[in-house]
Amino acid sequence: MPVVTSVINLKGGVGKTTLTLALAHYLAGEHSKRVLVIDLDPQTNATIAMVNERRWRERDQSGQTLYQLFRDQLEGTRNFNARDAVITRVSNIGGGMPGLDLLPASIRLHRIQDKITKVADLDTYRDGMVYTLREALRDTLPAYDHVLIDCPPNLGVITLNGIAISKYFLIPVVPDILSTLGVPLVLDRMADFALRAQHEIFGLGIVVSRYRPNSRLHRQTVMSMRRDAIPGIHPPIFNSIINEDIEVAEAADMEEPVTSLRQKFGGSNPHKQFSALTDEYLRYVGG
Repeated sequence: MPVVTSVINLKGGVGKTTLTLALAHYLAGEHSKRVLVIDLDPQTNATIAMVNERRWRERDQSGQTLYQLFRDQLEGTRNFNARDAVITRVSNIGGGMPGLDLLPASIRLHRIQDKITKVADLDTYRDGMVYTLREALRDTLPAYDHVLIDCPPNLGVITLNGIAISKYFLIPVVPDILSTLGVPLVLDRMADFALRAQHEIFGLGIVVSRYRPNSRLHRQTVMSMRRDAIPGIHPPIFNSIINEDIEVAEAADMEEPVTSLRQKFGGSNPHKQFSALTDEYLRYVGG
């Protein structure tokens, strides 16, 4: 079975999707791993960064996104097929990267989030709605070495579908007060879900992103995070730090063809940072 990791933070703008995309690309490109990205976020940022918008719209209209999966669960239909929905060899590197696949999201997930919540059992986590994704991918996941899940910035039912198939979770943070406030809540909710659903999931670590080396606040926050982390209680702070860089932000541009990881993720420094982050990730998960 693959190593399955959810990437989550309750605050937007912390580099969650960028971290998911980078890890996926570097696992596939530098380590020859078979990688599946699952985009659970209705904003579809990861999806549009891995396939062009025209291709995504065609998939969405034909029922080959996660919107159809959850709609089936609500309506009692069986139109979603995971084998057809997974898009293979995605990315704009060389016209598509071997070993890098995507299960796309849909902005239409927004329409049914409230309905999903109303029919889900959020007291005992015994209701099938929390395990919709797990059941749908039962035969699909074994084909991969690593699965990375880009979660919405909330702890709702759709997010819990990702948590329910994950062994680990990663929390990206910008080193400021607002971005780190939600970390204890994520840890508490994960512990609660693990206990009540009897599902083991481990906090793999916290990744500092959009770091500004010249910012006194950023430097002090990182120092405080490292100092205050209690082994066995808090996830470790990754040694690898991702600096804020305009070239990193431009990595989400799917329309511009590129030929290498270095070209996609931005020159020497970002490339080295993401490569080191992926090496550290693999050391932690043992993959």
